[in-house]
Amino acid sequence: MPVSTIKAISTIIAPSSLLSTQLNALKPTAVIPLTPNRRRPANHNSPLSQAYNSIFNNDPNPPRLIGNFPILPLRTKTRGPAYTLPIPNPPLPAAESPDPDSESYDILDEVISLFRANTFFRNFEIQGPADRLLIYGIWFLSDCLHKIKPHASARDAQKEVMNLALDLNFAIPGDPGFPLNQMYEAPRDRQDAEQLRQYMAQVRQELASRLLGRVYADDETKPSKWWLSFTKRKFMGKAL
Repeated sequence: MPVSTIKAISTIIAPSSLLSTQLNALKPTAVIPLTPNRRRPANHNSPLSQAYNSIFNNDPNPPRLIGNFPILPLRTKTRGPAYTLPIPNPPLPAAESPDPDSESYDILDEVISLFRANTFFRNFEIQGPADRLLIYGIWFLSDCLHKIKPHASARDAQKEVMNLALDLNFAIPGDPGFPLNQMYEAPRDRQDAEQLRQYMAQVRQELASRLLGRVYADDETKPSKWWLSFTKRKFMGKAL
């Protein structure tokens, strides 16, 4: 075949080859779905293999301490020594807590949010004063759940749980019956002991009320089986 003919054929074929190359470049590539990051509870940075510590340990305004138990502000209508935080406006449903960035968010919201995760752990490293209130709150919630019978109505459960919360005959740090005295300091005098008891009574009553709102959020005739399933666990292997 003459050279001139070969060149002519090459000229005709070349654009087709170029077009094929361009089309291949335009073929869609496979889309690989991204796996979302596992998110931990807001503002809690503990590794997944450890119990969660309180975000209130990082409060720039350290709380007053009685012994080494913190007197942190509470969102409550119960009278006592705690500084009272504002109620959200508009008010939230009984089974909900404010956002952690809200001025209304308190240590008791955190106790409830971390209760189910932390009850799986037998060890806990205290990193600040707020952790001592977190520990106590989790123990008290466990006590409350033990008072709720599987078929109890909200009214019946309220009687049992609030009787526990209103009973002032409970152990405080330094008392022989307190479960972890090696990590809690006793009040320095009788006046401090009485004030600590009043504050802990506020904590108990407010926690009891908030817990009931969650356990009976879906049905006032029977408690949540999911919440009651945690009665079999003891945070740090201890109870009040």
